[in-house]
Amino acid sequence: MPVYEYIGIDNKGKRVSGTVDADSERTARQKLRRMGVFPTTLGIEGEAKQKMGLGMSIDLGKYLQRVKTQDVALMTRQLSTLLGSNIPLVDALNALLDQIENPKLRSVLTRVRDKVTEGSKLSDAMRGYPKVFGDMYINMINAGESSGALEVVCSRLADFMEGQAKLKSKVIGAMIYPAIMSVVGVGLMVMLLTYVVPKVTKIFEDVGSALPLPTRILMGLSSALSNYWYVFVIFLPILFYVIKRYLKTPKGRAFWDQKMLTLPLVGKINRLVIVARFSRTLATLLASGVPLLSALDIVKNIITNTKLRGVIEQTRDNVREGASIADPLKRSGEFPPLVTHMIAIGEKTGDLERMLERVADTYDADVDNTLSTLTTLLEPIMILVMAGVVSFIVLSILLPIMQLNQLG
Repeated sequence: MPVYEYIGIDNKGKRVSGTVDADSERTARQKLRRMGVFPTTLGIEGEAKQKMGLGMSIDLGKYLQRVKTQDVALMTRQLSTLLGSNIPLVDALNALLDQIENPKLRSVLTRVRDKVTEGSKLSDAMRGYPKVFGDMYINMINAGESSGALEVVCSRLADFMEGQAKLKSKVIGAMIYPAIMSVVGVGLMVMLLTYVVPKVTKIFEDVGSALPLPTRILMGLSSALSNYWYVFVIFLPILFYVIKRYLKTPKGRAFWDQKMLTLPLVGKINRLVIVARFSRTLATLLASGVPLLSALDIVKNIITNTKLRGVIEQTRDNVREGASIADPLKRSGEFPPLVTHMIAIGEKTGDLERMLERVADTYDADVDNTLSTLTTLLEPIMILVMAGVVSFIVLSILLPIMQLNQLG
């Protein structure tokens, strides 16, 4: 079934754009009118630009759109509900297309639906869109199709994706406040050093006696920022570029990932997040029927830290040779004892999935508690840092004034 791109006006008079699937252009127009959209331009996707003409304004929003994890999670849960109601897969995909609001995801799902209609497996149809459906997602869908429990697997997938999105949101939320405070603080310091301090310290230029060390440091910083600001403007982007290039090299990435595991507090949070993600992902894959070696391969690919990824890769190799999961993880020293003990118990009792779920729950709770503590401590720490900088500036200005008074 063709996919049509459209630009039109909705019931509120706003300009809208997107895609719609229909047998013909006439059917597409009728479908859009039922949706409350009056199309001004309509054409088959890919050919629409030629019909629209060169004079048409470019819809940048369409190209900036991306499919969020929450969008895919919601789609997956809806698919699970539809399949659980004994609705055939193609009909379920058709029903989903009417519910999806994200135009990019709707376009991708339309192509997936067309391939399924032609006889492809759902997992095979999704493999062509790795930016929307990752390796883990596709492998779990494949396992669900093979076991005949696709609706159950979709429900687990939705739970997993929603949990990951929630965890990511918490981490980002905890970092927003210190980031904003840092930017505001640096901006205020630059303003003080370039505009306020030079005017105040002018009165000390003709002083015959030696100025106190804090005052000389302050005047030096102020003079450097005022007279050589262009050096900072040029040097800082170059430094940023060099560091970024270095971190893309294997050696630089290994150095960075090692530091991200050992830094005070930040390292603890990073390790907790990675361990929780490892445990939750492996548990979800195993519970969905994915073989252990394939599951470890998938988990390895979604762990971004190269140090822990190497540990998981070594674990997979050992498991292939007949070893347990817990032993190589324990020997690495990178996974907390609680994790290796729980995994060992799970392997002995044949209840590995449930033990991994408990580990993930425990470390998710630890992440929540650590982030709450960090957020509580950051505000007074940031205030103390700002107060210390302001106190240094005030002291640097008052010391020579007090010295002049004593001389007088």
